[in-house]
Parts: sequence; C-alpha cells; structure tokens
Amino acid sequence: MRLLILGTGAMAVQHAEAFGAIAGAKLVAAVDPHTERLAAFSERFEIEQRFAGLPDALDWDGFDAVANATPDNVHYETTMDCIAANKHVFCEKPLATNQKLAAEMTRSADQAGVINMVNLLYRGVPALQAAREMVLAGEIGEVKHVEASYLQSWLTQPSWGDWRTDERWLWRLSTRHGSNGTLGDVGIHIIDFACYGAGLDFTNVHCRLQTFPKVESNRIGDYELDANDSFTINASFNNGAIGVIHSSRWASGHQNDLALRIYGDKGGLEVKCWRGGHLVADPKYSSLRACKEDGLTTGTWRDVPCRTVPLNYQRFVDAICHGENLEPSFATATRLQQILDTSFESHAQNAALSVVSGDL
Repeated sequence: MRLLILGTGAMAVQHAEAFGAIAGAKLVAAVDPHTERLAAFSERFEIEQRFAGLPDALDWDGFDAVANATPDNVHYETTMDCIAANKHVFCEKPLATNQKLAAEMTRSADQAGVINMVNLLYRGVPALQAAREMVLAGEIGEVKHVEASYLQSWLTQPSWGDWRTDERWLWRLSTRHGSNGTLGDVGIHIIDFACYGAGLDFTNVHCRLQTFPKVESNRIGDYELDANDSFTINASFNNGAIGVIHSSRWASGHQNDLALRIYGDKGGLEVKCWRGGHLVADPKYSSLRACKEDGLTTGTWRDVPCRTVPLNYQRFVDAICHGENLEPSFATATRLQQILDTSFESHAQNAALSVVSGDL
C-alpha cells in the first residue's frame, strides 16, 4: 500500500511513525503548503515526493491511500477530493465539523467503494476492548449507569509546552481559528469511549459548556480565547441507562487521563487509560477492574488481565489488503458527530434534547 500523508503537523508525525512501522505500508508522498515544515517532515521520514497542495498530488497519482492529518475544518474538502479520485482514506477525528458534512462524506465513500476509517485512537486501549467484551457477554448484567471522563491539565501544567506562546495550543482556544473547544476536540473520544465500552447508544443529552477567563481581555494576539474549556453531558442511553460524560483542560494533576465506569445489575467495571499516541495499545498504560460474582457482597474489585489489540493504523492497512471496511468507519464517526452537534445545540438551548436514532 502506497500512502500519502496529507498535512505534516503534530498528528501527521504520529501517522507517519505508525504506518512506517507496518509491513506492506510505504510512505511515498507528503502534502503541506508550509514549505519548511514539509521539507523537515519529509526528510525525517525519508519521503521523496513532496507537494504544496493536494491537487498536485492527485495529478501525480502515485499512491493508493491517504492519511488525512489536516486541521478539522479542512477534513471535508480534502477527503471529498480524495474519494473522488478513488483513494482509500484514513481521516483524523472529527470526520467533519458537523453531521451533515460527515454524512455526505460517508455516502460518497460508500458509493465510491473506498476503504474509509476515522482515527478514534482510544479504540486501541486494551482495557476498553476487554471491558466491551465483558459487557456484551453479559458478565455485569444489564447496564444501568455510565460515568466517563477525559481529563487534561495543559491550561495549568506546562508539560506539553506553554499554551500562551505555542500556536499548537492557542488555536484550540479560539473559535475564529477553527476550534470547537474541548467538546469538539476530545469530546468525540470520550463519547466514543462511553458508547463503545458500554455497548450503548445515546438517545438524549443535556450538555453544559464553560469557558473560563485566562488572561486580560481573554485575547492573545489574533487569538480570542473563546472556545469551551470544560463540558458536562447528562446522557440517556438506548437501553434506559443514564450517565454522565465530562471533560476539562483545567484538571490539574491529570495530563491525559480517560476513565470509564460501567455499572450493571450483576456487577461493575472500571477502565482507566493514562497515555495517548501509540502507547494506548500498551497494556501497561491502561487498566481494567471488575466487581462481580462473589466480589459483590464485599465490594471487592479485582484486576482483569488485558491483551494487546491492533491500533487503527494496522486495521486500515488490513482493511485495504482484504478489501473489507473495518471499524471505526466514516459511518460511526458520523453518528458520533450527530451526538456532538446535539450536545452543542443542547447547551445553546439550555435544554435536554433527543439524539436522532442511528447506528454506531
């Protein structure tokens, strides 16, 4: 499989490292209008073909698939161009900026017959996969309550750099620069974490967003710091369960921590993950505990061993090799975008809103 990397920023580095380590995948081209960044990226990963724009790369046509690591608001246009050229597409999350565009991308990919996947990275967490298997096997009975959180602290801790001076973080705080805040950035991850792990779908959401003052006038240069920093969602699920999903960039002490608690009428499960990037697949960076059977009478929680599962990068290559689309697909990302869109509207109306039924 000959792969083109579209965009050469921070996420593109993760894509190039992951795909570059997979047998049968070859990085053959990169695209970025920023000449210096493109050159440095291409040299680092020994990529010969370099293009300032996607049209030139499509004219060249020396590749089979695209890893789309462009900014969120560029996903739609670039992915649609790739689909029109019959290229398989692996797109960063979120698939699009709203459900309508995501649905159009899904229909186009299906009609073209190209492999389509979205990088919902935390599907590769071993503890999440093991928890889902236990839920679907009925080991904790009928799910009644779900708690999920994605906690970061880069607004209070400088471990990822100084957000006040680093454009990688400043743009995430500004709606004018394409950010939909914490809900738009990592909300899709924790919503998917909850849905996938519990084997459920959302039917109703009541969302609250909050943007906190950060500096005088809440502006740094061209960046107006108006994107949401924290969110909470009170959710109802399709089996009648309820839950709470929340996230914040102010969670001091939590660099990049995901947690999921699933409570059923026969037991409970607790998933924790504390690393991002490729390391999500390493079992030592996630954990699963269960309280069930004889542990219920004493409230005893026991560790559950988890096996490594393939990341989405490997699954994308496998899907192309076998000619069969795998999850997480564009259709799944479209459903998640529908939940996100409804959550934003719920905040705007300050009301609980139904999420139109769909498949995950």
